[in-house]
Amino acid sequence: MPELPEVEVVRRGLAAAIVGRSVTDVTVLHPRPVRAHPDGPTGFVTSLTGRTFDVPARRGKFLWMPFRDGDALLAHLGMSGQFRLDAPAAPLQRHARVLIDLDDDVQLRFVDQRMFGGLSLAPGGAELPVQVTHIARDLLDPEVDLAGVVRRIKAKRSAIKRVLLDQRVVSGIGNIYADEALWVARVHPETPADRLSTHTLGALLRAARDVMEAALAQGGTSFDALYVNVNGESGYFNRDLHVYGREGEACERCGTPIRRVAFTNRSSHFCPGCQRRR
Repeated sequence: MPELPEVEVVRRGLAAAIVGRSVTDVTVLHPRPVRAHPDGPTGFVTSLTGRTFDVPARRGKFLWMPFRDGDALLAHLGMSGQFRLDAPAAPLQRHARVLIDLDDDVQLRFVDQRMFGGLSLAPGGAELPVQVTHIARDLLDPEVDLAGVVRRIKAKRSAIKRVLLDQRVVSGIGNIYADEALWVARVHPETPADRLSTHTLGALLRAARDVMEAALAQGGTSFDALYVNVNGESGYFNRDLHVYGREGEACERCGTPIRRVAFTNRSSHFCPGCQRRR
């Protein structure tokens, strides 16, 4: 699933292209991505046509495109959701699901191979859709309260990686950047959060912020074609990952082979030499 840097790359690409543009037509090629709309595909088309986009917004991994009338189009990218900008006459991507024609002869396409993502209208949600109100601020948000985030984490007894992935505690961090931040901060992913000092937690959050900023500067992390920006380009931060996806390789710090262990339905990658459990 795209994490904060990847979603922010998409948001910036959309911001450069759709602000002030009006929707002239909508085509739903598959009903599943608009399954959350109460009136189905036909109602979804009607609800978008004629509206004008404002500046796209994001909180953590959640992206929405406000309309100037106060409503918003909420987008959940799921595992493989993408937005692509093309000329209406350009060949369709294989997994194109929804086509949104804009008044400057540009077509905004929602492409989703696995169809876990979706689009839905958020009435009155231009500033913050109700579907996103339970999501905590992320570490790139200028209004985030880092000391408050540390206190929330410190109050948890769960493994620190599990806490970092809880979007109600701090948003935007996913599996890749959690592993990378934990390595930078020399924290074992299974260490109970309440056993970590305030100083260590602060260092961990700063590491997560720095890692995501570095990824953002390189266009995010791409391992396959499931994540690309609005122009179809991949991100290159995968070349700078320290532990994620590097099972068996020597740790850059101490030379110990990187380990991969099962974590819920995913994996954790860490160095057993310099990330010792406390």
